[in-house]
Amino acid sequence: MPHIVGDRILLREYRKEDFPFIRKWVNDERIVGALSDVFDYPHTVHATESFLNSMLDGTSSIKGFIIAHKDTEAYIGQIDLHFVDWKNRVAELGIVIGDMEMHGKGYGREAIRLLQRFVFRTLNLNRLQLQVYDYNDKAYRSYLNAGFKEEGRLRQRLFKDGQYRDVIYMGILRDEYLQFEERQLKGSTEENSTED
Repeated sequence: MPHIVGDRILLREYRKEDFPFIRKWVNDERIVGALSDVFDYPHTVHATESFLNSMLDGTSSIKGFIIAHKDTEAYIGQIDLHFVDWKNRVAELGIVIGDMEMHGKGYGREAIRLLQRFVFRTLNLNRLQLQVYDYNDKAYRSYLNAGFKEEGRLRQRLFKDGQYRDVIYMGILRDEYLQFEERQLKGSTEENSTED
């Protein structure tokens, strides 16, 4: 499959040379603290190798992309589709920006928009969903800005740092995405016409 190209980034295939970049974040509490409970335990080199090999040889159930710089194709992070259900046309989004220096630069936002377009316009899925923890306000706002809606909470589902926290479920439907995309395009067209 060809790369999915955006303004500043592209979504590309996993490569063997991504290994050291993945290793850099899998045991970094600043990054994994907002991710799945899978990261509560240290990740071994073997575990990272197994994951990467499964992405390279296509045996993983995860369908994913590396978020990379558009010009150099250098690793920034990962954005993946988990639990793809082809019958019901649903997938779950997972994303990580693997370097703290890359946080807050809009790479995640652009990656989500590129993936949404791929999910709804190429794969013809009907629903994209995700989970976010209630203490991850930055991610929550980012998902709202990408058109996701909060659909419910599992109250005190997560025990983190000595307290129980909520897990928030969010989703966006194909029709909602197409309307959202149209508003975005209309907004940038109006912006450009006022600049002329």
